[in-house]
Amino acid sequence: MTAETSQTLDRGLRVLKLLADTDHGLTVTELSTKLGVNRTVVYRLLATLEQHALVRRDLGGRARVGLGVLRLGRQVHPLVREAALPALRSLAEDIGATAHLTLVDGADALAVAVVEPSWTDYHVAYRAGFRHPLDRGAAGKAILAARAKPMAECGYTLTHGELEAGASGAAAPLLGVTGVEGSVGVVMLADAVPERVGPRVVDAAREVAEALQ
Repeated sequence: MTAETSQTLDRGLRVLKLLADTDHGLTVTELSTKLGVNRTVVYRLLATLEQHALVRRDLGGRARVGLGVLRLGRQVHPLVREAALPALRSLAEDIGATAHLTLVDGADALAVAVVEPSWTDYHVAYRAGFRHPLDRGAAGKAILAARAKPMAECGYTLTHGELEAGASGAAAPLLGVTGVEGSVGVVMLADAVPERVGPRVVDAAREVAEALQ
């Protein structure tokens, strides 16, 4: 902690991070141990966060992330979209295919930013807001692959015809971005994805990750 920072705010943010990392919530005692502060401090932190609906406590007294976090989260997608657009435009124009940024939304993959190429005679119509299961399509499968592999081993994922007949996709996961789980990819009308597309998608995913850091 430095003189310019708030110890109370720091502790409150640490509480939210600890709660976000568990599916079962945490007791006051557990939070006290993890934070290294006494239970009275934890009670005050939780009471304040509850007033803003950022924390809720169940009947057993376990604290969990509250629904107020969702209101804050709604502002995340526009910020992420804005940061990703330059890399997506470059990818779409370079490859001549529809480029997209996809984020995890529960059990689904949700397209939050889409850029179509300006010079092609035809391309796949793909819209922001389109969602599909994580285990279908290149965008979702790239995210699942990143969950299963060390960061150094993650490359790109190719699929064909899983979301739209006659369409192929390539996607690479976003890596090293705290709090954001997603992928960058392209979708094209082709029986197979050209060899150069996979590495280009990896580069675009890296550019987006850097823009978000």
